[in-house]
Amino acid sequence: MRLRVEFTTEPFDLDEAPAHAVVAREVIQAAELDAVDVGPFGNTAEGGADEVLTAVDSLLRQALASGATRVSLQVNVIGEDPR
Repeated sequence: MRLRVEFTTEPFDLDEAPAHAVVAREVIQAAELDAVDVGPFGNTAEGGADEVLTAVDSLLRQALASGATRVSLQVNVIGEDPR
């Protein structure tokens, strides 16, 4: 199956991206996902279920270790994986 993950990390800093936000984006951008979109108020990525779930695990662990006090995320099934 294919999944879409949407996430944000907190606390916010409008002047400069906090370390936890940078780490979260790097994890998602380095993962084997497609349709990655990162922005200041939310991030999304799509991919196969295994790839998304592995990336989410890493994202949570690394963002929290880098100072995130909250990680909000939503995971949606968006279809079947064509592989």
